[in-house]
Amino acid sequence: MKTFIFIIFSCLFSLAVNAQTTEIQYLSGSGYQDTKTWEFYCSAGMNSGKWSKIEVPSQWELQGFGKYTYGRFYLNKGAKPSDETGLYRYQFKVPAKWKDMQVSIVFEGVMTDTEVKINDIPAGDIHQGGFYRFSYDITDKLNFGKKNNLEVKVWKESANKSVNAAERRADWWLYGGIYRPVYLKAMPKTHIERIAVNAMANGKLATELHLRNISQDYSVAATITPVDSKTSIGRQIISLNSDEIQTITTEWKGIQTWDCENPNLYTLKLELINPQKQIVHIHEERIGFRTIEFRPKDGIYVNGTKIIVKGTNRHSFHPDGGRTTNRELSLQDALLIKEMNMNAVRSHYPPDKHFLEICDSLGIFYLNELAGWQNSYDTETGLKLLSEMINRDVNHPCIFMWSNGNEGGWNKNIDAHFADYDPQKRHVIHPWADFNGLDTHHYPAYQTGPYRLANGYNVFMPTEFLHGLYDRGQGAGLDDFWDSYKSNPLFSGGFLWTYVDEAVKRTDQGGRLDSDGPNGPDGIVGPRREKEGSFYTVREVWAPIQFQNLFITPSFKGDFMISNNYLFTNLKECSMKYRVYSLSSPLKKGTQTLLSEGAVPLPDIAPGETGKVHMKLPAVFFQGDVLELEAYDKQGHSICNWTWPIKYANEYFAMQYNKHISTSSASIKKQNGEVTLFANGISATFRNGILIEIKQKDEIIPLNNGPLPVGMKANFKEGYEYMQGNDACYIAKYEGGIDSIVWRMSGDGLLGMEAVLLNDPKGHGFEGAFFDKKIYNLGLTFSFPEKEVKGMKWMGRGPYRVWKNRIKGTNYGIWEKEYNNTITGESFDHLIYPEFKGYHANVYWATLESDRVPFTVYSESDGLFFRVFTPLEPVHRRNGENTMWEFPEGDISFLYDIPAMRSGKSIPELGPHSQPSSIRIKKGDDGFKMKLWFDFRVEKM
Repeated sequence: MKTFIFIIFSCLFSLAVNAQTTEIQYLSGSGYQDTKTWEFYCSAGMNSGKWSKIEVPSQWELQGFGKYTYGRFYLNKGAKPSDETGLYRYQFKVPAKWKDMQVSIVFEGVMTDTEVKINDIPAGDIHQGGFYRFSYDITDKLNFGKKNNLEVKVWKESANKSVNAAERRADWWLYGGIYRPVYLKAMPKTHIERIAVNAMANGKLATELHLRNISQDYSVAATITPVDSKTSIGRQIISLNSDEIQTITTEWKGIQTWDCENPNLYTLKLELINPQKQIVHIHEERIGFRTIEFRPKDGIYVNGTKIIVKGTNRHSFHPDGGRTTNRELSLQDALLIKEMNMNAVRSHYPPDKHFLEICDSLGIFYLNELAGWQNSYDTETGLKLLSEMINRDVNHPCIFMWSNGNEGGWNKNIDAHFADYDPQKRHVIHPWADFNGLDTHHYPAYQTGPYRLANGYNVFMPTEFLHGLYDRGQGAGLDDFWDSYKSNPLFSGGFLWTYVDEAVKRTDQGGRLDSDGPNGPDGIVGPRREKEGSFYTVREVWAPIQFQNLFITPSFKGDFMISNNYLFTNLKECSMKYRVYSLSSPLKKGTQTLLSEGAVPLPDIAPGETGKVHMKLPAVFFQGDVLELEAYDKQGHSICNWTWPIKYANEYFAMQYNKHISTSSASIKKQNGEVTLFANGISATFRNGILIEIKQKDEIIPLNNGPLPVGMKANFKEGYEYMQGNDACYIAKYEGGIDSIVWRMSGDGLLGMEAVLLNDPKGHGFEGAFFDKKIYNLGLTFSFPEKEVKGMKWMGRGPYRVWKNRIKGTNYGIWEKEYNNTITGESFDHLIYPEFKGYHANVYWATLESDRVPFTVYSESDGLFFRVFTPLEPVHRRNGENTMWEFPEGDISFLYDIPAMRSGKSIPELGPHSQPSSIRIKKGDDGFKMKLWFDFRVEKM
């Protein structure tokens, strides 16, 4: 028995003794923040005309060379792109043991035309095209065991007009240089050059082998091993012929399929075995088993399941590296994308290899595109670059579809050739066109029009929609679009525009970040991945768990309905927690306290189904103020959190204030047509219904010039004062949209305001229309100097400001932020989110913090928006067009309606929640009531 075991071991040893894996030697670093120093000469622009040093990989502009150009330079009459060249030199040593191997030099990406010389000998033809991996066999040009000289000449502008048209007349920065890694690859003379697989959901695996120096009687051994295991699921040996391209077919039992929610991956190990039964080369590659089908007039299917993609458009970008990135940045981006509950990504060109690897691992569908922003490559160049793209990327399970150019940038002669390199025959699209059975219409309106989704019959998947310039689009309006679109069975999802603000560091301008005005700031995250408000809106709208009309009322027993919007996951595999919080006001220290938390069991709810969930209410539930529910996926990652108020505003305020009723009495003074209410060192003076002055002892609190009507008209009719118990009151009566406003000074110095609005269809005798036909803002407004405010603390939805069509993603809580003057998508050198100014939803109380004149306002009215100052419009907005609807007069406002935020489309082209409201008043209506309390006291009771 021992002899038998020894013979087996000896045979295995003889099989492996000569085995060689592919060896890699980096000549550059691996990416951003991992570089090597080369010699460099730049022909023009910064630091030109002399030999210097440069880090590789990099964009040479970011290293202080050449000249910056944005790709839409052609919109400026007479403008030309920068066209400098760069000459690189580097010395390297090749191991002597490589002398019997084939050695190639590989460039992962160079912008743009590239000439390579090894020891003064051209490595091959000049390569043209900036987004693609290319290589040269340099075996016969090397000095093994000795130093070798590498010289690379790079032309920023291509000599090929079609390359410039496809890549460099585009809506992005035009960089130059060796921006992705450079390395040597050594393989045995007989080897597996590359493979192309079709790994299907049923376990069948077709592997197209591209072999070199093969002869008869070779074989290949295939082993499949889960990436998270050391135990293979089998090994199969297949005989080969002498063809350099041949396909082997294997079948594997018990495999787990890949999809965006279950990204199961396997290592495919291929051992090339010679006639002497020796392993001469080993090739390993990660694959995933899944079947992708495009079914015309139906949809996109993965493993037999119809999918809806929830995607973003992402370019490879970092402000300090340009298109030079690294694996860490790719992981950061992928995790942020997953955090928004997205499951798909598109770009205008092939991304870094490591981003695709991470998409494979995390479960993100990828739409891979042959570049061509709005113009195409010529056929010869396009076919060459197509092969380079697909040969590199074909085996990534995340790639579910191919794209040929963008917005007219396709060469139709290339369409049929995608299948030449892809054994999976994935579907090919033309983004923005209705082509090949798939309508990818860019920036559709809410009503998509004739022959589109509304009454068309082609599958609908807009590859760009809800343009995110500045604070526009993205989450704003998404809820309406998504509800409408996904109700149609031909809808297959879409891709928001875009992921990141492309504001690059200008080494020629002191390091400031530059987005070329309105061209680059259209991301949902900032250049350094700062989260805009839309980030959280998208996260909630696209959460795979959706709640059905949940309100917390005194009769709430813990039951609610949820829908499962996953594609492949049953909700019983997920989990949920509840948290009940008590939120005290500044009357009681203004703190948030966790009262209770626990698990909420999720039932068996299949994808696409809706079911009932029961939460066992803790004994302290109705003592709380806010309920938070947070859901987690089967890996334990947070999906989303949602909050609901447990108490309405008037009940909340009564519990906060009830114990502090003062026995002191307020007083009234009337003089020169002015009425002043006094109590506890606070005075409020009114003239003709307008608050003209607040004093805290001798300090003037500059809240004044209000309340003025917003969205309606009103004329002051009369006013009178009276005492009611210990309270001093002043009532103002109006004609028009306001019936009356009662001001009440309590004995302890709180100033109350109770307004009755829009309760008379005749406007109390007002002549003419007394409210706007289209309501964008509705409520009351005051003046207060912005310079006095240093911050804000509030209870309500937060921490981000809202728009009428972008309220989701904010949560109830106590929030605090310092004053900032951020312009979304423009204040890159001092980018602070959340923005301070704007509308804040469902405010219960808010404190405007000030060194001199702080005050707090409390609301007894539900659903109020608190407007805080007016955000600045972007300085560089296109054609001076405002991005926001006009804010109300004054500085702080209390509103029952606010405007929506547009996208690339105008407000009328968005959905119902983006439209202005209308008002109808009937005889007998109670009207709109607004009840506020202002606290100007230095010491709260």
